[in-house]
Amino acid sequence: MAIAVFCNEVKGKSMLAFARDIDVQYKTAFVLAHKLREAIASSTKALGIGGEGRTAEIDGAYFGGHIRPENLASDRIDRRLAENQSGKRQVVVAMRERGGRTLARVFAAEADAVAAIRQRVAKGTTVHADESAAWNPLHASFAMQRINHQDGFSIGGACTNGAESYFSRLRRGELGHHHHIAGPYLVRYAREAAWREDFRRVDNGEQIYGIVGLAMRCRPSVDFCGYWQRARAA
Repeated sequence: MAIAVFCNEVKGKSMLAFARDIDVQYKTAFVLAHKLREAIASSTKALGIGGEGRTAEIDGAYFGGHIRPENLASDRIDRRLAENQSGKRQVVVAMRERGGRTLARVFAAEADAVAAIRQRVAKGTTVHADESAAWNPLHASFAMQRINHQDGFSIGGACTNGAESYFSRLRRGELGHHHHIAGPYLVRYAREAAWREDFRRVDNGEQIYGIVGLAMRCRPSVDFCGYWQRARAA
């Protein structure tokens, strides 16, 4: 029942609502949902995308590191400046094959994702990316098509709308359900959103049995087995 409730959402599930739906404590729902996210992530653990004649889109979006503004306008700072950042902001980089799967990784900066992209995206893939200088080194490995989004959403065939669609789902999940997804948990929510985006048109039954199969093949969770008991012992 918990898996069915978890699957039925399109942008993620609030843990308060999840706890009410299955009649358990909040912490039970929290740990259970993260174990389900672990199972979902296991399906892309060694997955590569692209290949000859295929197209992949690369893009990044920043999450976390929110700085609460001061009450008085005279005391507020420009939170866009580097010196006023919290240092906790991270970028989710999406590698999405058109007509295929979405891979999501978390890095401190977009430039740090280049090695992972070369590892996960097969040679011969046509890669579409925006104007960010972080993607310049990829020209040596792939046939690149670049687009400046200040000029348009799609120009001359270059387009990253698939990756943008994924980020829209993740962002709406953050704002509408989770409210705060950052730190060590960000990668888990990012991979959950990738799964929801890839299987958005798959019926509930297939989604449920897919997660059940993945969960049954997973070993006991390293991070969440005894999660609350460790906190209490400490």
